[in-house]
Amino acid sequence: MTELLQYTITGLSVGMVYALIALGFALIWKSSSVANLALGQIVLISSWFTYAMLVQAQFPLWLSFPLVILFALGLGWTIERLALRPLIAQPILALITVTLGIGYFIEGVVTFIWPWSVDALPRLFPREVIHIGTAVVSQEYVWVVGICLVVFVLLTLFFRYHKMGVAMRATADDQMAVQACGIPVTAVFSMSWMFACVVAAIGGILISSIGGITHGLVETGLKAFSVVILGGLDSFLGAIIAGPIIGLCESLGGGYLTPYLWAGVKDIIPFVIIIIVMIIKPYGLFGEVRIERI
Repeated sequence: MTELLQYTITGLSVGMVYALIALGFALIWKSSSVANLALGQIVLISSWFTYAMLVQAQFPLWLSFPLVILFALGLGWTIERLALRPLIAQPILALITVTLGIGYFIEGVVTFIWPWSVDALPRLFPREVIHIGTAVVSQEYVWVVGICLVVFVLLTLFFRYHKMGVAMRATADDQMAVQACGIPVTAVFSMSWMFACVVAAIGGILISSIGGITHGLVETGLKAFSVVILGGLDSFLGAIIAGPIIGLCESLGGGYLTPYLWAGVKDIIPFVIIIIVMIIKPYGLFGEVRIERI
């Protein structure tokens, strides 16, 4: 029973981070119909930049975190403005291929600046453990859940009440109508990328505080993609619900199947879920079902 509780808490915490990163993917998809395949690399470089601020530059946390957010905003703006905006009205495959190239470019930059492959962030949360029933849980997992919930609430309020948030939702529904209202769609695209990089950066900090900084963070972006597939490509609610489901399946599967299969079995569970969902329910749990006439 203790093991089950431990695996459940761990899986839900990591799944919340997956959901947070997946929101960035869904945000770009809803506004511009571009699949951001560089999401994992954005998580990776944001984590290393956080390391640079906290460890290499030795800035305090209150200064480092705003600098990471500014870095993420600048990264999102640069990617959209320099790499994607020139390709507006081009085939969607070209846009997706460009994001893949951006991902490999970012990974190369990370390898050049930080050639060592593994490191750790300073401890960001209190060291005392928390007792939940019979399970002993590190405070990192509890803080991760709390921070993710706060970000979810803030994003929900932004998209519901802020003028730019409403414009981004409207762009997802009808770009021509938004242009007719005098709102520049390109500005909405840029804002979408900036927001996506910010949530990816926050997700990178949280997941790195648990497991350290490795090139395996690229796979975290791919696992977030499995969250989007399960929840629905164009559904924020789907991402928030599917994230804990993926994390829970990964944690329970890794905990109970590893003794009978192999050590890395938990890493393939999200991708097995992708295959199953694509066969049974291609539009995900909450995705919009589109019927196209041929």
